[in-house]
Amino acid sequence: MSTLGLFVTGSAPLDASSGNNVRHRLNTGGNRALNSVLHTIAVCQIRDGGRGQVYYLRKIAEGKTPSEARRALKRRLSNVVYRIMKRDQRNHLAQAA
Repeated sequence: MSTLGLFVTGSAPLDASSGNNVRHRLNTGGNRALNSVLHTIAVCQIRDGGRGQVYYLRKIAEGKTPSEARRALKRRLSNVVYRIMKRDQRNHLAQAA
């Protein structure tokens, strides 16, 4: 399985707009175990402070609901974890060569 296949977490919202009503719904697909881990990380970052909490509060200030802000933080966290995994994979391949 490729690294990209591991990062279908279901953390990105799906468009559910109709006419003038613009809205999104929760994506129920993807790797549910990974989504659960991202949720736990997001909740801990929101609770304990730091950059995650700052990002969450900024989304709330932009008018997002708490669940929308948490979902945005989870999406951002999945991007961070993905970049770290890609970097580690490049380092591993460079050492093997």
